[in-house]
Amino acid sequence: MSNTQSLLQRKGSWKLWEYPLWLLALASPLLLGSHALIINEIAIVALFALSLDLILGYTGIVSLGHAAFFGMGAYSAALFAKLVMPDPLVGLAVGVVIATLLGALCSATILRGTDLTRLMVTLGVGLILMELANKLDWLTGGADGLQGVVMGPLLGQFEFDLNGRTAAWYSLSVLLLVFVLARRFVNSPFGATLKAIRDNRLRAMAIGIPVNSRLAVVYTVAAGLSGAAGALLAQTTGFASLDVFEFHRSADVMLILVIGGVGWLYGGVTGAIVFKLMQDTISSITPQYWTFWIGLFLVVLVLVGRERLIRPWTWFKPSAGGSKP
Repeated sequence: MSNTQSLLQRKGSWKLWEYPLWLLALASPLLLGSHALIINEIAIVALFALSLDLILGYTGIVSLGHAAFFGMGAYSAALFAKLVMPDPLVGLAVGVVIATLLGALCSATILRGTDLTRLMVTLGVGLILMELANKLDWLTGGADGLQGVVMGPLLGQFEFDLNGRTAAWYSLSVLLLVFVLARRFVNSPFGATLKAIRDNRLRAMAIGIPVNSRLAVVYTVAAGLSGAAGALLAQTTGFASLDVFEFHRSADVMLILVIGGVGWLYGGVTGAIVFKLMQDTISSITPQYWTFWIGLFLVVLVLVGRERLIRPWTWFKPSAGGSKP
């Protein structure tokens, strides 16, 4: 057991190249001040993708309704700021708590049935919440969205400016904190049991792993992190609409993990950077057909393989082990 724990600790330890990488990320709103808004979007989407990777990449739970928790976090934080108090950190905590409670409630839906059943059930939860937000227009603003959300200064000192620098630093700081905690989580003995469940659920049950309770816990944790991403979006944009519950949110974050890779935390971050930069660049060139080019990129990524895509000279060389998609 001690050898296993030491191995997990080594896997969870930080590499030297990671420190300058995160320092550069935190300095990016200052270095790239004119692009602070998209940096903020990338950080939020990366956090959203990281939350999905916990259940998809590390546990093997396929979900098309992860936007339900994202939207719940967004509306909870926005309503709290508008009706109670505008403090960003308290509002973020409220969004996380509400999304976590919703995740705990919905965790029972992923304990039974096949992958197809889970896909439909998780998708149904998102659609139900979107319809509720639409019908409760006296509270949520309905199809017009929840407007007039004004956030107070962060830590009582830093105002949210139009350039988006404060918002970018805020989202990047939350992303870094969650990344550190998620890294400890997946490289703990608990995380090792999640990988065992992902690889072979029946074998995990046979060796005494409480599969259902593990699935419920990781699903709840992922819901809370998704709620944090939604809360950040509502706080930094000052707006929450039905769009946060829509299917394309769940589909986009799935595509992000396809691009970046599942089962490692940097996959969500890398995929978010590539996806958002491609979306921003291509949509500025061809606003009507940007989805075509992203779709074409995904097809090439799957056919060629992620490792070979970054090394074009290996495309036509045979690979003994095959290329990992």
